Amino acid sequence: MNKLTAIHPFTRGLRGYPYGLVDRVLLADGRTVAVRPVLPTDMEAERRFVADLSPESRRRRFHLGIASLSDSMLEAFTHIDYRAHVALIAASNDGALPLMVADARYVVLDDATDAEFAIAVADDWQGIGLGRELLVRLGRHAQRSGLRRLCGDVLRGNAAMIGLVESLGGRVRSHPEDMLLVRAAFEF
Repeated sequence: MNKLTAIHPFTRGLRGYPYGLVDRVLLADGRTVAVRPVLPTDMEAERRFVADLSPESRRRRFHLGIASLSDSMLEAFTHIDYRAHVALIAASNDGALPLMVADARYVVLDDATDAEFAIAVADDWQGIGLGRELLVRLGRHAQRSGLRRLCGDVLRGNAAMIGLVESLGGRVRSHPEDMLLVRAAFEF
């Protein structure tokens, strides 16, 4: 049994699991998180993560005021194929149990060359480079997977996300269909 399988025994036999995305990340404030692709067994962690976000953080991620994820959304968020839908989670081991503190993902669009990304970081973990780390990892993986563009819709007032995209070389333009949003894009 290799080291990664020992850490995540559920991955044995899981088709297409991208072991290369498993990592530990040291953040600007000295805390460390484990980063790995999401697993079907992460449903309860994903439910807790979204429920624990502040209303503003949930609005920034989902663009509306949801309080929790439906069962069908949880299923879609955790039962993925690792090709057309890639999702990373970051977990902290600061407490007695690992705690999910961030979720970043992309879904390949119908043209099979572009993907749409989304990121959410727990309120107490914002502003220390975790979103940047996850977005960089998603971008690298998307590029290695042959995608030519990674895009995401961002609320116009989400200055932190807009600043992050621009600092990583992405472009931010007006959204073609919604004046409350901007479209962020990375070209590969």
